[in-house]
Amino acid sequence: MTASASVVSDLGTGSRRLGALKERSRGWLEGLLPTLGAIVLSLLLFGVFVALAGHSPLAVYAAMYRGAFGTWFSVQNSLLRAAPLMLTALCTALPARLGLIVIGGEGALVVGGLAAGAVAIPLAGAPPVVVIPAMMAASMLVGGLWIGAAGALKVLRGVNETISSLLLAYIGIALFNHLVEGPLRDPASLNKPSTPDIGAANMLGNLPGLDVHWGLAFGVVLCLVCQLLMEHSVFGFAARMVGGNPRAARLSGLGVPRLVILTCCIGGAAAGLAGMVEVAAIHGKANASLLAGYGYAGILVAFLANHSALGILPVAVLLGGISASGGLLQRTFGLPDATVNVLQGILFVVLLGSQTYRGRVRLRRSPR
Repeated sequence: MTASASVVSDLGTGSRRLGALKERSRGWLEGLLPTLGAIVLSLLLFGVFVALAGHSPLAVYAAMYRGAFGTWFSVQNSLLRAAPLMLTALCTALPARLGLIVIGGEGALVVGGLAAGAVAIPLAGAPPVVVIPAMMAASMLVGGLWIGAAGALKVLRGVNETISSLLLAYIGIALFNHLVEGPLRDPASLNKPSTPDIGAANMLGNLPGLDVHWGLAFGVVLCLVCQLLMEHSVFGFAARMVGGNPRAARLSGLGVPRLVILTCCIGGAAAGLAGMVEVAAIHGKANASLLAGYGYAGILVAFLANHSALGILPVAVLLGGISASGGLLQRTFGLPDATVNVLQGILFVVLLGSQTYRGRVRLRRSPR
């Protein structure tokens, strides 16, 4: 009798696990299909735009594929551009799990890069094993505090996090320009103001066998860690509970303000690290080249990935590939290099429209 009860119990446990797996798979598909639909529709609309410009949409699509993934060089170029997108996308995706729309990743990236460049100045002459971790720590700390401030304004003063994070981005860019063109300016930088060079020894090298810097590894590892944090930890469960019903979370005894601020800090730290990667792997100093729009593109990556840290990885590579193909479109068809930005804009508008439509359908289908 005991053995039979044990078998029944095991069968019940297995059935529950199978049901949970099916539910998770169904949720994953529900998030994936609208994204794929938005991508297909955006490509069709972009094709109309290209046709109006006097070019064959199919030829442009083929050129974009060649420029993004057609050769090994193109693939590495796409991965190079995807690295900062992975990090800045986390700045939007993680707070979104709590119901927050944070769009200040560009500001966190800029101040993070500025902090990395500034820390390297007094450490000139120190070994790379000291300088590089110091730059990483400074960029993540400053970026985390920058976005954490938006979370604190939300929970402590009721300030809308979308507006506050965007305004903080503008403030960060203004502060960056002031310091780079003033107190932290390298006297040798005449035409393009910048901080002093961090030194060749302190630059991040390439991954073994690739012409892609270590920033890609930082992005992949951080996305995987955040996936585990948000999906397989007590902290992640509490965060999802806050996103689902903040009032119920408070009644359950959860520290909602602490969860909001901490999650925003983690997202901001990721974006700040992206700024350090740009300084230590690409430019060698903090200058206006940091304002490349990776923070804004990260918003699109996060939404396309349905705010999944794991989903950010393929979406960032896709958007990185689209960005990498801009140069080939310019050389082949005479289209402006910014033509790919039109496609990104169409993607964002279509995605927001589809999410709005899905929300209305759910409201109509929900029982009254």
